[in-house]
Amino acid sequence: MLPLTFANPSDYDLILEDDKFNLVGLNELAPGKQVDAIIIHANGTTDKIKLNHTMNQNQIEWFKAGSALNLIAAQNK
Repeated sequence: MLPLTFANPSDYDLILEDDKFNLVGLNELAPGKQVDAIIIHANGTTDKIKLNHTMNQNQIEWFKAGSALNLIAAQNK
């Protein structure tokens, strides 16, 4: 799970029931760096929004590994 919040709270109103999301640049996820999201609507139109997170570097590494336990196991190999 990736804990994200809207950088602009009014962006919540852009989301429709059958939308899909593309999160852009997760490979470059870093503390304090916003995540770009593209909202893909059923009619083919899109909206691009900014999302915030409050994760530190250790939490980001846990996310990239799939969990803290996965990261610990990989480090102990």
